[in-house]
Amino acid sequence: MADHLLSTPSGRPRARALGIPLAGTPGRWNAITDVAGVEVGYTTLVEGESVRTGVTAVFPRGRDGVGVPCAAGTHSFNGNGEMTGTAWIAESGALNSPIVITNTAAVGPAHAGVVEWLKRNRPELTTQWALPVVAETYDGRLNDLYGGHVRPGHAVAALDAARIGPVEEGSVGGGTGMICHGFKGGSGTASRVLGYGPDHYTVAAFVQANHGARHELTIGGTPIRFAEPSGAPEPPPAAPRGAGSVIVVLATDAPLLPGQCGALARRATLGIGRTGTTGSHFSGDLFLAFSTANAGALTSTFPAGPVGDDEYEHLRFVPWGRIDAFYEAAVQAVEEAVLNALVANDDMTGFRGSHVPALPHDVVRGAFSAPGKI
Repeated sequence: MADHLLSTPSGRPRARALGIPLAGTPGRWNAITDVAGVEVGYTTLVEGESVRTGVTAVFPRGRDGVGVPCAAGTHSFNGNGEMTGTAWIAESGALNSPIVITNTAAVGPAHAGVVEWLKRNRPELTTQWALPVVAETYDGRLNDLYGGHVRPGHAVAALDAARIGPVEEGSVGGGTGMICHGFKGGSGTASRVLGYGPDHYTVAAFVQANHGARHELTIGGTPIRFAEPSGAPEPPPAAPRGAGSVIVVLATDAPLLPGQCGALARRATLGIGRTGTTGSHFSGDLFLAFSTANAGALTSTFPAGPVGDDEYEHLRFVPWGRIDAFYEAAVQAVEEAVLNALVANDDMTGFRGSHVPALPHDVVRGAFSAPGKI
């Protein structure tokens, strides 16, 4: 198996390195960047004892493709969170901005940072309007959430750092201070390649995983029980166990309608459900899916002059009756992305001495190497 399927660019193990059984065929990097043109960048902030946060940036068509709309749709599994720009996606069916993910208190600075980046790099896009997509999850247990540590320049830096290729996972970018199923969580990604007649398409996921309770955790279809950490007990959490939030971004190069993208986004619910979460009332579980096909369609500009003789747009799309394979790929990719966020991590101590352990790799390996396990 290729090294990039087993480890991150920094050498951290990924889910497949622990022998976890995972269905489907991954792409070259098993990452959201397997969808041609998608770029990912991070700004990671780890300072002193209290700062454990950052910003993640995702360009659907790369920096050069900003402003070229993608068909898109969103879904709120549980709405205790924020993702800006979704009202315009619902209205127009189009996404034409980068996607930025950060912490709950940093939505404003990150939003300002996206606008600043657009003014510097694509000023023509700010002469009409800019409605960036900025999403968040809560990192207040490990990070000084309300300390104002994320500033617009950090979002600009994450956008500038975006690249194609293998993607780092774990405690990086917006996922730096996040917790998933009681273990250190954060950023994770995965992809699936599927055939469609003579064509091949990719469906890929990026997650900022900060959800779920430890007793719920299911890996590879197996509920795994973990011993409680030894030593002094942790202080009770400020929110119920299972609270936190998860952001899922799904990308595909398959030609989909905006409504089909919304349907794909809804399947992220099943992907995170495979790892055990039942969905907490206190969790903001917000999902977005986009298609990079049909470039040049779904453009929304101020009209100039009378309507031309052939002023129509044309969309090529997968028939609704043929879409199930894409749903399956989305569910598989989201499940593995969550597991990668858990596996590619270390213990972390942060704000006010709060400590969160990493997922015990030896326990997971043991669960899938025992006699009789497939």
